[in-house]
Amino acid sequence: MQSCNFCAIVAGEAPAAIVAETDELIAFLDVRPVSEGHTLVVPKRHAARLADLPAEDGTRMFALGHRLARAARAGELGADGVNLVVNDGREAFQTVDHVHLHVIPRFAGDKRALLGRFLRRGPRTSDGAALLLRAALPD
Repeated sequence: MQSCNFCAIVAGEAPAAIVAETDELIAFLDVRPVSEGHTLVVPKRHAARLADLPAEDGTRMFALGHRLARAARAGELGADGVNLVVNDGREAFQTVDHVHLHVIPRFAGDKRALLGRFLRRGPRTSDGAALLLRAALPD
């Protein structure tokens, strides 16, 4: 397997703003977020595409995504909505060859700005959203 940025994060060899972690999954802030609190839920077991992902890992990934979506809305981050997105393959805009679920908090009035950020995503400027999401994660 070629080097994988997400596998490096799982192994503790690359930095990340960790939001949540289980034995099977890790969730961390996107380095080029679309919105504040944009989090990636990543299975620790490498799978490049959905077809490679064991069903139980997919189930766990979406369950944690659900918890994070609830945290984004209920906690101090104060999201008005949330998008859950999986990009499967280059043609679907997958940029890292390791299956992952985007949990993208949405805020009132952000539609036009959000489209522009998709086109020119910049680096994350703070890890503060990770603290807010962790504090609001339901059990």
